[in-house]
Amino acid sequence: IHAALALTIMLTASNFVPSSALSGPPTFSIIDRVRNDFLALSRRSTTRHILLPKSRDAALALKQKMRNRVVDDDKFVVDVFSSAATKFSLDTTTSGDGGLLGTMMPQGYCSVQEIDRACFEAPLGEIYGPIESDYGFHLVLVCERTNCPKLDGPNTRVARTENGRTVCDSPQDGSHKSVSDQLIEVSIFLVGFWIAVSFAGGILAEAVCSLTDKLGKLS
Repeated sequence: IHAALALTIMLTASNFVPSSALSGPPTFSIIDRVRNDFLALSRRSTTRHILLPKSRDAALALKQKMRNRVVDDDKFVVDVFSSAATKFSLDTTTSGDGGLLGTMMPQGYCSVQEIDRACFEAPLGEIYGPIESDYGFHLVLVCERTNCPKLDGPNTRVARTENGRTVCDSPQDGSHKSVSDQLIEVSIFLVGFWIAVSFAGGILAEAVCSLTDKLGKLS
């Protein structure tokens, strides 16, 4: 319980400590480590890709064509990319769904290492690539990504404006919580968990003692 309470205090206090101070005393390096580990475990990326033959020129040509439609024709980048994936992608497992790979974790579900890295390196909402793998050349579009503030700033998704243009933003309905809020929720859960474990352990110990006393009297 004490350890969980200490963790809660550290995480809560870290919200009020200047970032410049976090790199100073050894105490704050622990807070940084907890934050970094939490970010690494909770990062997610919703990504689409297009697999093309082993021709860099063809991949670059398609990339430029899609960019022109987004920039010059004010088309929504996800619509443009999905349409191209359906028409041109050689990956038959994803082309029917507009190249959607799904929600990925770092070094997680994607068997192609180059795509796995791109899910957490490609700029949010930009057509990225071509990336070469054993299968050919890939173009990638990260549509949504959480807990990557160094890469995305406050933004977490690609959104469509009223006139159909593409912007990167963060949901305003409260569905996306800050890293600090998530850390506090986790630490509160840990405190509650260990309090419950301690309470249950006390009840069990009391029951064992009572049973031992009764057995002693019977003997």
